[in-house]
Amino acid sequence: MNAMKGSRSARIFAGLALASASALVIAGCSSTPAETPTDNGGGEDKPAAVDLTLKLGSLLPASGTLSFLGAPMEAGVQLAVSQINEADAGITVELSTGDEGDLDNKAYETSIAKLQSAGITAMVGAASSSVSKLILDGNVGAGIVTVSPSNTSADFTGIDPMYFRTAPSDNLQGEVLGNQIAEDGNTTLGILYQNDPYGTGLAEAIGATFASAGGEVVAEASYNQGDGQYNAQVDTIAAANPDAVAIVSYDQFATIAPLLGNAGVDTGKLYLVDGNLKDWPDLPIDLTGSKGTRAGAELPDDFIDQLNEIWTAEGNDPIDAVTYSAEAYDATILIALSALSAQSVEGADIAGKMREVSGGEGEGEKCSTFADCAAIINDGGTVDYEGLSGSVTFDENNDPKGAAIGVYEYGEGNLHTRIK
Repeated sequence: MNAMKGSRSARIFAGLALASASALVIAGCSSTPAETPTDNGGGEDKPAAVDLTLKLGSLLPASGTLSFLGAPMEAGVQLAVSQINEADAGITVELSTGDEGDLDNKAYETSIAKLQSAGITAMVGAASSSVSKLILDGNVGAGIVTVSPSNTSADFTGIDPMYFRTAPSDNLQGEVLGNQIAEDGNTTLGILYQNDPYGTGLAEAIGATFASAGGEVVAEASYNQGDGQYNAQVDTIAAANPDAVAIVSYDQFATIAPLLGNAGVDTGKLYLVDGNLKDWPDLPIDLTGSKGTRAGAELPDDFIDQLNEIWTAEGNDPIDAVTYSAEAYDATILIALSALSAQSVEGADIAGKMREVSGGEGEGEKCSTFADCAAIINDGGTVDYEGLSGSVTFDENNDPKGAAIGVYEYGEGNLHTRIK
């Protein structure tokens, strides 16, 4: 399924924005105050009322090895955009979408060119750390603030003032998973990982944490994205007969895990990561007892219903996962709040307010919805947005502080549930 159709943004959001946009003065890439400041009754002036139009892009995977993550994240962006536009709080978002693809099909090359040509000044994406590294310099040069909902490579910490992420560094996920493997009584570990910034960084963090907990990494093997054969890597891991195996991959897990089982590895002692943690009902092996980690707080029970309401309205198949959807939702909300606070939709101005509205600097008033936060800003206040994915407080490196990492376990039917 091509979840990101070329004309979808115009169809979805034209209707949502019409009622409020009819009363707005469209400001293009910048905005001037529409009214003079007014006293708010407390002796302080409110900021001048503004009518902003934010051209937002999303670059998320509709194809390639991360395509199973694309729909939840894109639905998160769309849900946030609909709530921002419905709030009629002085900012309207015009969303353009693009397929990120992966390093093999290189869909991002065409998509990023189209998004930049559309005049976007802010972007949610890319999902893959490898793709973000390739497109970031171009975005910075074009004045586009970039906020990824799922880049976890440690390489992005402090990489550029125009870059933020709502997902924590792999250093944190690796620490949680490495400790979990040790807590489960394993003393030896094999690690099979993909050879890219995401895979190497996370594998290193898992191994270092496991070793510091008294375990021993007895075998490591890597593969390159685009490889179709993993027999040599599996043989290397199986020959060491480890108690457990950590697999840092994307959808290649569907091929790797059965090979490990055929080689005699206990498929109930596999440890997965955010790139491959999902339900695997069609795998010809039993994953019962295997565990994995993924960033994100526990979400409201009706969140997936909210995502599906907007996602299926355009004829898309229902989604049954929420991986990084909250992070994508929060990224979109934070961008819009920053633009509203800056009274500008220029990328650099938005970037300059991201830490403030997230609570990373200043003493803002806590709020958890766009409408409530926007009301505080429009009344002259400062906000501290508390997101669905967590507090999302950006530190001095534009990383989220204290992000939550969930631990999941597989049971009957290779379905996973959160255990902590």
